[in-house]
Amino acid sequence: MTQFTLTTAAALLASTAALAQVETRSVSFENEGAILSGTLYLPEDHDGAALPAVVVTGAWTSVEEQMPRVYAEAMVARGFAAFTFDFRGWGKSGDLPDAQRFVESPDAKTSDIRAAFEVVATLPEVDATRINGLGICASAGYMIDAVAGNAGVQRIGLVAPWLQDAEIVEAVYGGPEGVAGLIALGRAAVAAGGEVIPAAGPEGAEGVLMPIGGYYHAPERGAIPAYDNRWNNAGWEGWLTYHPADNPDRLTQPLAVVHSEAAAIPQGLRRFLDGFGGPATLQMLEEVTQFDFYDNPEDVRRAADTMAAHFAQTSDADL
Repeated sequence: MTQFTLTTAAALLASTAALAQVETRSVSFENEGAILSGTLYLPEDHDGAALPAVVVTGAWTSVEEQMPRVYAEAMVARGFAAFTFDFRGWGKSGDLPDAQRFVESPDAKTSDIRAAFEVVATLPEVDATRINGLGICASAGYMIDAVAGNAGVQRIGLVAPWLQDAEIVEAVYGGPEGVAGLIALGRAAVAAGGEVIPAAGPEGAEGVLMPIGGYYHAPERGAIPAYDNRWNNAGWEGWLTYHPADNPDRLTQPLAVVHSEAAAIPQGLRRFLDGFGGPATLQMLEEVTQFDFYDNPEDVRRAADTMAAHFAQTSDADL
């Protein structure tokens, strides 16, 4: 990895961005036979000129009105158009094959991001030569895969990225026996045509994917009406065998990352960056939790400033 820091001028421009009023319009698009629901974010006083754009994706089980909307609005305040959408099987978008919903499928979500890049490039409000990707938490890996080898995407940013490998998966999910048990559970769910449980619940709740309270369980935060709050156990094998921390050399576009040692699995990011040979900007914030990155105003502001300065660059020579 070649590491760079933001230029003082770029950082100053980003941090002093005025909070803009935002207008939105719905954009539907098709991928693999399903219709996906998306939203284009623009400055309220947009004069019709083509703007550089950022496609924003969120954490696992999320919908576009959660942390993707937060960062989309932050990007608009910093001079960009932004685009969010619901993945197939989630929110307002159509189903996955076999009418499946709420399956955390890395392959399907990566395919959906690629399709989103294609439709964004056709929008008259977007400068098709300056399209970027911003992945948050679990979708960081999907964003890397969707950007890798994609000449239509100039730069990529990751906020609080969940980048796992086999070792991290075992550490998080109960060792080899725990992982094997969840994969067996997932295969049984597939054979049954799916098995849907609540995604979030209060601390200690049983039969819930995330029995931890906090962001996804708090109505004033992530537990908004648009949130499905569902998890399909049929997704376990695809998720647990997905190792985006491996093979970092698949990505060649300039990269910016904002993370914290207090957030989720920073060791996965370190492993990815150790093998990444391209230009990278890394900002590690102190004592910022994973959920803080989703909606805490000060932490979002700092992450968005870094991303805006990164996406504002037009060539490696500008770093």
